[in-house]
Amino acid sequence: MTRAEMRRAAQTAKRRSSRGKSARRGPGVHPAASSWRGAPGKRRLIDFPRADKRGVRRWLPSWRQLLTVFVLFFGGTAAAIGFAYASVSIPSVNPSAQLQNNVYYWSDGSQMASVGQVNRQNVNLSQIPSNVQWDFLAAENASFYTDPGVDPQGILRALYHMADGGQVQSGSTITQQFVKNTYLSQDQTLSRKFKEIMISLKIGNSLSKQQILQGYLNSNYYGRDAYGIEAAAQAYYHLPVEKLNVSQGAFLAATVNEPSVMMNADDPQARAQATARWKYVLARMVKIGKLSATQEQAYLRKGFPVPNPMTASGSTSGQLGYLVQTAEQYIEQHSSITEQQLNQGGYQIYTTFDKNQVAELSSSVAKMRKQHLDPKNRPADRNVQVGASSVDPATGAIVALYGGDGWNKGHYTDNADSSGVPVGSTFKPFDLAAALDHGAVLSPGQPPSPITPQTMFDGDNGIEIKNQQGQYLPDGSDPTGLLHQQNDVPTKWGYITLRKAMEESVNTPYVQLGEYVGYDNVENEALAAGLLRNSLQYDTAGFYIGTSTPSAIRMADAYGTFADSGIHHEPYSVTKVLDGGRQLPGFTPPAGTQAMPASTADTITNVLQDVVQHGTGTNALALGRPTAGKTGTTDDYKSAWFIGYTPQLSTAVTMFKEGSGNSGLKSMSGVGGYSKVFGADMPTQVWLGYMSAALQGQPVKPFPPAPSLGKGADENGAPSPTPSAPPTENPSSAPSPNTPTPSPSTTPCSDIPSGCTSPTPVTPSPSATSSGPPGGLFGPGGGKQGNGGAPSPHP
Repeated sequence: MTRAEMRRAAQTAKRRSSRGKSARRGPGVHPAASSWRGAPGKRRLIDFPRADKRGVRRWLPSWRQLLTVFVLFFGGTAAAIGFAYASVSIPSVNPSAQLQNNVYYWSDGSQMASVGQVNRQNVNLSQIPSNVQWDFLAAENASFYTDPGVDPQGILRALYHMADGGQVQSGSTITQQFVKNTYLSQDQTLSRKFKEIMISLKIGNSLSKQQILQGYLNSNYYGRDAYGIEAAAQAYYHLPVEKLNVSQGAFLAATVNEPSVMMNADDPQARAQATARWKYVLARMVKIGKLSATQEQAYLRKGFPVPNPMTASGSTSGQLGYLVQTAEQYIEQHSSITEQQLNQGGYQIYTTFDKNQVAELSSSVAKMRKQHLDPKNRPADRNVQVGASSVDPATGAIVALYGGDGWNKGHYTDNADSSGVPVGSTFKPFDLAAALDHGAVLSPGQPPSPITPQTMFDGDNGIEIKNQQGQYLPDGSDPTGLLHQQNDVPTKWGYITLRKAMEESVNTPYVQLGEYVGYDNVENEALAAGLLRNSLQYDTAGFYIGTSTPSAIRMADAYGTFADSGIHHEPYSVTKVLDGGRQLPGFTPPAGTQAMPASTADTITNVLQDVVQHGTGTNALALGRPTAGKTGTTDDYKSAWFIGYTPQLSTAVTMFKEGSGNSGLKSMSGVGGYSKVFGADMPTQVWLGYMSAALQGQPVKPFPPAPSLGKGADENGAPSPTPSAPPTENPSSAPSPNTPTPSPSTTPCSDIPSGCTSPTPVTPSPSATSSGPPGGLFGPGGGKQGNGGAPSPHP
């Protein structure tokens, strides 16, 4: 062939070859159509759509492609999760999750008050009954002890609802809920949820399942302002968590999901929903094998465990504020718990306070106020204060107190535990006790002479007082330059026995007795009985007749020493303190100590019984059982006291009036419509009303008999006893021989250290008529309180 023929033949072959390739590509496919896949002859990295397939099959991935995608997706996801797990650390516990309150309990174990920012008291898992724990596990997370801390199905379900625009759901295990409550916020966001999952997976490396469950039960919100299962048990059933049963636990487990609904389960309208959820929890307990069908039916037959009505558990209104304050001060003074630690909360505090007796004391004060005081219409009745305390003489336990109108009414000072109100003649028993124990120096340079209640002293008004050296005490305000001690009235008592002087509260014998006994001896006697040194006034003649200012708590406790035959028990208000279920040391009731010989204490009791039988305390006779007591009134009627006791209970009541702006004590003249206010009237009325209720149902007990002490030495100048009428140790039905008896109108005023004039009632309002002696138990009503005196060191 020629060269030209050969060239034409090659071109023809080339065209034929090109047509063959086009035919293999399929109809309608132009050679240029595949140019987007890359240059001819090169393999694609991802053969999709698949080049060697036609139609729908070209768009179906091969098994190799599916496997590749699966490996890449899950491998990448695992890598991302691994990176997140490694980078996420367990954060610090939220400060809010650590907040707890302090819960205070009455002496019978029922809850008194809860105080703090958050109503929560953490407890150990061991305190929570096992079947109550399983109530929560059955309802929320039955696989808790075996799962890794997360529930994949729950998470996917929650993600689906979030992606679908529906309501955000938790899908959370108990571990996740614990993490959310303890370490994170309550925000419903995807990022917070992811962090919750990561921490939940990691938390198992640092905490045991038991610790997680304990934290979960303590951190949940259960409604009714209750955080944690202990607070919930109290809020719904008024029980500590240890006493919950399966049925009650099932309901509390139901509150976690819908606390706003379940908190009103005592309301019939919300009962149906609560009952349904309660039944669901019981059924779940059966399903997981933690409750038998027979047990379930028994609970169902018994019925839904209806919660108690909602109460304001955190309230410190009325007397609760003073009770809490008293307990807090006792804790701080008798343990290593600081005020800062106490404010952080978490303590369960068991007190000595008797719920019923506190109520009775408050009621008795209110009754007296209504009957006697009318501050709206009588200015003298404004700012009148009452303080009272009641102590068990055999233990020192403070069973009741009255501190004032209440914190909720702006009265924050505890009148039962305030120092600043002179006790008046209620101090005289300590003078006599010191004289019985130490004798009295009746002649200068001579040893002390024995003293008994039958010892006679000059009881006349205005006598000059000598010291142990026979020197007259000076008084710069007296024209003579010497102290002339005053009684309440210029009655010519002459020489009278110390018993009679106590009955009628004559001042002069006890001031002179105190000087002869010696200040140190009297002070030490009072301290041993239970008074505090910083409440005692120092070496003045008025010390012996009550210028000191102990609190009502301390005076009730000191008289309790007489009641318990000379054994003193420090007053206390807390019996037990728990911190996270652990009992703290330092709260064992104080042991009694022999403060004075039993003969001394029993003799004082015998003399004070005569005060009630024949003297200024006769209004207390209405108690109808053996009673010893003493009235007390101070200069210008700035305070009035009655302190009385039986073998079972010692109670002190004080009454005083404040000036505006806490400017000190003011005279109570005119209060209640009377010119003079004595311990024998309104304070005694409060005492009698309370003691009658507090001792109701208790056996009538006698006091120990007083020993026979004989006559004792008389003050120089006293007449010799009449041979035909020898003195008796306990003249229970008649006055001492040769002793003038004052008229009833002059008796009550004799408590006053510097004396007063004969008591005459001011003209009362029409409602203030009285059927008794002036200043007695009957009169007008009304009442209002302000603030008390300065706080004293607390028992």
